[in-house]
Amino acid sequence: MQFTFATANRIIFGPGSAGTVGRLAATMGTRPLVVTGSSTHRAAPVLDALREVGLEAVIFSVPHEPTTELVRDGTDRAREAGCDLVVGVGGGSVIDAGKAIAALLANGGVPLDYLEVIGRGQPLTERSAPYIAIPTTAGTGTEVTANAVLASPEHRVKVSLRGPQILPHVAIVDPELTYTMPPGVTASTGLDAFTQVLEPYVSRQANPITDAFCREGLWRAAGSLRRAYEHGDDTEARENMALVSLLGGLSLANAKLGAVHGFAGVIGGMFDAPHGALCGRLLPLVMAANVRALLARDRDNPALGRYAEVAAILTGDLEAGPAAGVAWVEGVCEALAVPGLGSYGIASGAFDEIIAKSQQSSSMKGNPIALTDEELAAILRQAL
Repeated sequence: MQFTFATANRIIFGPGSAGTVGRLAATMGTRPLVVTGSSTHRAAPVLDALREVGLEAVIFSVPHEPTTELVRDGTDRAREAGCDLVVGVGGGSVIDAGKAIAALLANGGVPLDYLEVIGRGQPLTERSAPYIAIPTTAGTGTEVTANAVLASPEHRVKVSLRGPQILPHVAIVDPELTYTMPPGVTASTGLDAFTQVLEPYVSRQANPITDAFCREGLWRAAGSLRRAYEHGDDTEARENMALVSLLGGLSLANAKLGAVHGFAGVIGGMFDAPHGALCGRLLPLVMAANVRALLARDRDNPALGRYAEVAAILTGDLEAGPAAGVAWVEGVCEALAVPGLGSYGIASGAFDEIIAKSQQSSSMKGNPIALTDEELAAILRQAL
């Protein structure tokens, strides 16, 4: 047995923990670039905490999924203002943008110098500028991962700036920042978090450390995903889902994902579709396809037993088989009103391109069994 495990230098979790950012930031630099969403409303407590210790922030807004051009602009802004640390406060797009900006501040150049697939693919050699990641959604877990997903509209793809050098120095996960998420965002981000504790558990690179995180995350998601959606003021459910998101980030960064994310990353680069909703629509279909393929071609694969374990955790029935797990996920996705892929303008004419790109993705290579193009096409047809 051989595996590695890497994550942020420090993780701080708990209600009210965002208030510690001022004291922490003061030990890391003197001029912070604060990366936020289109509004600074959710970042207000963080900005106040920075002012209390005498740090006046430079604000950079990320109004949509980060692109290579937006990250270049943010890096230029930070350099011009003399920023020596970065604080990201927002959803996954904001955290990824901040991660990329911090990396470029330390390594120089522009995103395309380092990006996979569409860029020069140069390795990042220097540790990122000090970076504090503070998520305001419970979904991506990117505050503890070693990659930043950037979109390139020109190439119609999403690609990763990747390397252990970009792991955040501090991740602050404060469930209170997620309390105001509307139901639609709660559903989309929650399904992403749920998928990210399920896929690593059955992946080809699962290991004992990530297994423990995944089991805990699956158990908490089973009791809280639907509650957080239906009762946004349920603070226990919100706290559980914030932890599920964190556990998913820790797991996917060290055990890979699978076909759900292999598809979702590609589709998200080609169509304007929310990542978490894509995951929710694809997850039960991929689960069912994987179980069929394992039964037909690889009955000794440990993932088959793991799908049964997932079903037992989700349903509370120790005798449950993989089919029961699929049915449970289908029921949750129906309750969370997950739309079909066709609602985003996706049609069968795009299947060949989606499948070709997905088969080359890093996530697809973590799937417990290699699915054929025909099996992948069947999943997409059902998902429409």
